[in-house]
Amino acid sequence: MKRRPIGLALLVATALLSCNATANAQSWNQWRGPTRDARATNLTLPTQLKDNLQLVWEKPLGPSYSGPVVSDGTLFVTETVDKQLERVTAFEMASGATQWQAEWPGSMSVPFFAAANGDWIRATPACDGEKLIVMGMRDVLVCLDASGGSEQWRIDFPAQLGTPLPAFGGVCSPLIDGQTVYLQTGGPTVAVDIMTGQIRWQALKDNGGMMSGGAFSSPVIRTVAGKRQLLVQTRTKLTGVEPESGKVLWEEPIEAFRGMNILTPTLIGDRIFTAAHSGRSQLFELTADGSRFSIRELWNQKPQGYMSSPVVLGNAIYLHGKNERMMCLDVETGNIAWTSRPLGKYVSMVAASEKDLLALTASGDLLRIEHSDQELNITDQVKVAEDSWAHLAVEGNLVIVRDLAAIKVFRLSTQAL
Repeated sequence: MKRRPIGLALLVATALLSCNATANAQSWNQWRGPTRDARATNLTLPTQLKDNLQLVWEKPLGPSYSGPVVSDGTLFVTETVDKQLERVTAFEMASGATQWQAEWPGSMSVPFFAAANGDWIRATPACDGEKLIVMGMRDVLVCLDASGGSEQWRIDFPAQLGTPLPAFGGVCSPLIDGQTVYLQTGGPTVAVDIMTGQIRWQALKDNGGMMSGGAFSSPVIRTVAGKRQLLVQTRTKLTGVEPESGKVLWEEPIEAFRGMNILTPTLIGDRIFTAAHSGRSQLFELTADGSRFSIRELWNQKPQGYMSSPVVLGNAIYLHGKNERMMCLDVETGNIAWTSRPLGKYVSMVAASEKDLLALTASGDLLRIEHSDQELNITDQVKVAEDSWAHLAVEGNLVIVRDLAAIKVFRLSTQAL
């Protein structure tokens, strides 16, 4: 790996620093935020975006679909450089000054029928304040020192485990929980010691191949049915895994076209929602009898998921589907309250409360949405990017947008409510 020290960042006004979270646990430090459910509960949205959104700074970058992450006042972003290298850059959050860069070989080409979706790095890193964990396209997991960028360890999963290179590249966004990193590789789901890079256990092994190997979904850890467990959606099934041992506690088959189970499992109490490409929207309930778990389907509906993981507002599930439309499903019944006009192939969503959310479309439109049982209620929208498939990030009153060719930080004023 090549490391490029850039020098000390310039001091800037303390007013900007006030937007940073006081504790890393509250920072947008991983896939879909600190709790991996795309909730920014400290964010208050103004009624209008246009007059209350100011560009703070912008930096050009190579292409990436990785979502930006923040830890202790530092913004981390990835990029693919000249179709040869993968690079991480650490920016001072307040000023945009570059703190360090690190890079390694990491290019590959995806199948021709997926070429329109790009062949650059796409997994979102995770940071615990001391270490930054990055999953590259070639199924290589890299641990960097978050303060200086030096490499701590590296795992080449195809070389070490003998697993095939994922046809679509490494997609799963790593999860840090205490001293362990969890993720799905091109073969098994693994638990890795964050200090040493040693693999603690392997589970849910598959046979590889384009139709079933190499996961798309990213895991979460939740207490469900009284048991703390790692919830993993593979290409073919939804499962619960014991974090300490890798023991599979339960599993449920999920039908999907070419194994395209992409969404992060959505937890609603002891219920789990998912929606597969060319499959169905499904809500399951997990129950326990001692150490034995049972899962049953509560309802299913026709909306088909694609790449955008849903959010829950109150008693409603907001799902962006394969048909490029937003849909609102009732949690209790599965009834479809409404279906919107097409919004494009991808929409990342962040819930600001139980009544409103921010959404970023692939074409770069930032939407303010208020919950409605009647229709998609977009109260305002503003153009913030040209091409953005990376997940939207929020840190305090800063909105972070990863355009395909740049990183942009906006300040959101909440005075005009």
